[in-house]
Amino acid sequence: MSAPDGSPVGAERSIGQLFASATTEMSALVHDEIALAKAQLKQDVKRGATSGGAFTVAGAVLVFSLPMLNFALAYGIRTWSDWNLAICFLLSFAANVLVAVVLALIGVVFAKKAKKGQGPQKVAASMKETANVLQKAKPHPRPETPALEDRAPAAIEAVGRSSS
Repeated sequence: MSAPDGSPVGAERSIGQLFASATTEMSALVHDEIALAKAQLKQDVKRGATSGGAFTVAGAVLVFSLPMLNFALAYGIRTWSDWNLAICFLLSFAANVLVAVVLALIGVVFAKKAKKGQGPQKVAASMKETANVLQKAKPHPRPETPALEDRAPAAIEAVGRSSS
């Protein structure tokens, strides 16, 4: 069994290895949270599209079916009863409106479900919480290292000795 960086579990790891491991884990966590946000956003968009589709169908039913259905239904009611033709046309119109209302209610239900989807907000809150925890973490003090300009002559001299 080994740690994420490949060292055996229980072995002493340096601060650099621990920091590299924590960085790798944080990167994976951020990528996973982004993937979660995308999946939740995709679900919310799908619900919104279903809602929009239901509203569109409701409108199409009202616009395209009214003339044909009104005539057929009105004359059908007139055949079954001896009512005035105007009343028969009003009843056929009421039936079309009832169908449109049912489809609109279906659209409202899906719109509310899409609105309730709080997926991306939850992920954003989780990422802010993670960032706050990391901001409060204090790095381990490191010993002072000489500047690169100070080390350059000694390094050149050491390379020069080793090649001769």
